[in-house]
Amino acid sequence: MSDRAALLKGIRAWLVFFVVCLVLSGATAFPLVHELRWTEDLLHALSAGEYLPGLTDWIERVRAGLDEADAEYPFLLYGTDWLAFAHLVIAVAFYGPYRDPVRNIWVVEFGMIACAGIVPLALICGPIRGIPFWWSVIDMAFGVLGVIPLYVVRQRIKRLEALTVPAAATPALGG
Repeated sequence: MSDRAALLKGIRAWLVFFVVCLVLSGATAFPLVHELRWTEDLLHALSAGEYLPGLTDWIERVRAGLDEADAEYPFLLYGTDWLAFAHLVIAVAFYGPYRDPVRNIWVVEFGMIACAGIVPLALICGPIRGIPFWWSVIDMAFGVLGVIPLYVVRQRIKRLEALTVPAAATPALGG
């Protein structure tokens, strides 16, 4: 396998990994009410309250809030549907770099900027919305962890770009 083919295969594998994570992250925003009930049940079954009382209390509070919103104000949950949809749409954008990484490196860089933007969003909006700091740290971890595969992809795209010789730069044969 040539260096170019190996780089392209690696780029695509990292992109598929990133897109799968993005889709899973987005898809979990649709069934929030049910997920929180399952999570609360699991935490109680594991007696997590003994070891992680802050987490258990927070999950119970969020579940109660979601139950109330679902029962009395279900239109509020429409916002999480749009959050999920945004994840799916962004995931589709990564088809461009999958198909032509060098030409569409900007999508990868856009993704890196979006990952970086998670940190100030969590630090600013978390306290405004009453989110515990430790939960904001978990949210920020998505940005920090998300940028890693994108950074690897960007580095590989730059190496692929260096291997790709533009047609105008090749000398004319026979002349």
